[in-house]
Amino acid sequence: MVKYFMGACLLGSLGLTTAPVFYPTPTKPAQHTFSLSSENFLLDGKPFQMISGELHYPRIPREAWRARMKMAKAMGLNTIGTYVFWNVHEPQPGKYDFSGNNDVAAFVKMAQEEGLWVVLRPSPYVCAEWEFGGYPYWLQNVPGLKVRSQEPQYVAAYKRYIEAVGKQLAPLQVNHGGPVLMVQVENEYGSYGNDKEYLALNKKLFEQAGFDGLLYTCDPARDVAAGHLPGLLPGVNGIDKPRQIRKIVQANHEGKGPYYVAEWYPAWFDWWGTRHHTVPLEKYTPGLDSVLRAGMSINMYMFHGGTTRDFMNGANYKGDTSHYEPQISSYDYDAPLDEAGNATAKFRAFREVIARYRPASQPLPPVPAAKPSTMLPAMQLTRSASLLDRLPTPVTSARPLTFEQLKQAYGFVLYRTTVPGGGSKMLKINALRDYAVVLVNGKRVGTLDRRQNQDSMRVALPAGQVQLDILVENLGRINFGKYLLENNKGITKSVSLDRRELTSWRMYGLPFNQAPTVEKVIGTAPVASSAPVLRSTTFTVAAPTDTYLDMRAWGKGSVWVNGHNLGRYWAIGPQQTIYVPAEWLRKGANDITVLELLKPQQSTLTTLDHPILSELRQIIN
Repeated sequence: MVKYFMGACLLGSLGLTTAPVFYPTPTKPAQHTFSLSSENFLLDGKPFQMISGELHYPRIPREAWRARMKMAKAMGLNTIGTYVFWNVHEPQPGKYDFSGNNDVAAFVKMAQEEGLWVVLRPSPYVCAEWEFGGYPYWLQNVPGLKVRSQEPQYVAAYKRYIEAVGKQLAPLQVNHGGPVLMVQVENEYGSYGNDKEYLALNKKLFEQAGFDGLLYTCDPARDVAAGHLPGLLPGVNGIDKPRQIRKIVQANHEGKGPYYVAEWYPAWFDWWGTRHHTVPLEKYTPGLDSVLRAGMSINMYMFHGGTTRDFMNGANYKGDTSHYEPQISSYDYDAPLDEAGNATAKFRAFREVIARYRPASQPLPPVPAAKPSTMLPAMQLTRSASLLDRLPTPVTSARPLTFEQLKQAYGFVLYRTTVPGGGSKMLKINALRDYAVVLVNGKRVGTLDRRQNQDSMRVALPAGQVQLDILVENLGRINFGKYLLENNKGITKSVSLDRRELTSWRMYGLPFNQAPTVEKVIGTAPVASSAPVLRSTTFTVAAPTDTYLDMRAWGKGSVWVNGHNLGRYWAIGPQQTIYVPAEWLRKGANDITVLELLKPQQSTLTTLDHPILSELRQIIN
């Protein structure tokens, strides 16, 4: 409804006698109530069953947000859930970014336009297979700061951040006319600690930031008691047996409900060098049916995973006896919607289940048609430049500096020193984080991989003074567990040659936070060495459609299209393709750049009309 007012005073002051003008003024959005009874959520006083699915705004092109939301409604969801990512919004201290793909308020408002409610999860810690669990790298530069604790420096940084988030999102709570039904305090804290005072502090900071609606916690079933804050609704993760859900919630919520499965996993994520994870839909449709039949609410993690771009994947690590496990760029997750946003068999099966519990007066909308995808003509990447020829001004130090000390969040750092040559010597990098390409006088002589617990290799050095280069890649900070506090990147301790520590380092920061450019040349540019290379070309498309870059002929690196970082590739798999969304292509000319670490002579790039996410390879570098 639109209200009007007359500009009579203005007309009179101008001496005009024409008919009055009516100016529209927007009506405030309708405010709703959202509360708890002993059994149900209550929306405007009436029982409401939340059927929700998780999707993350940074993992989806902004241009595709609305399409994904329409797919959510078509499956029968009435709510969507999303984390809010601290390192996306405060990449450097005090410098906030809520623009473009990071405009979470626009994402939430769009959900409301599409008739969806929202569950908001703005805990500073998100896990989410996301770099550092969502924390910005620079927290590690504050001596003594301890995340997920009452340590004062952490609390001060947390407070500033959540207040910035509150300015964006607190006005969008349901009690202020927005779609946000609930806001989550912390995230699976019971899997990390049991400090109730810390949880209470979280609640206080949220309230001070303007989150005055319904707050809740969520934890895996076994950890609810440790992670729950008395007085808040405890969400339960990872189970779909109503009797068990009821027992856990009642034990932590004064013997009552309502009952909310805050994370229900119909699939799983992948990491480099390990098989692609898929879960048969038959395993999970009965559980979804049982929860909905019991009148309980549920949030499936994930409904749609999308893609983790811009070096933002996280990693798992459980200690020195286990392997470091960096996650791949595809976050397909074997979810109901695939990486490109198309319905899967799981989508259709879940839709059938959900339809059983819809009121007869609310039939499901039709499922939008799948997006077309195409295979483009092979591309010749005719422009090239050696990475060693594209180095910035270095920082010098007697000992190697970490990414954090260099105030660099992600990407690569090239460490360079000069050593006396002659003979074969043992090179050792003490505490490499995470992957190194080793070069002698500009020639690649080997790689070291933290995943394989590799930190040493024998190098043959020619006579005379030798330039030793070590290009180190941050493969993703740990996003779960106690090793959150040990997340520095680069060469984090020292380098030795035959047990003699090397000094006098020059460090070249290569964050690639902007798409690299390669100057135009005529013909195929030769690559003179085995050093990492940037290769680029311009290709044309008649009409933008989805496509998949086939990286099986390549080695390891990253790809940018029209300025967008599409993610990493690595021949070890299981991911062998990179998804290119149609929304980021242009009719006519398009630019593509590849950073290739291991196969600098490779110059042909092909595409497919489908992804390859399940091909593992044994690679010898």
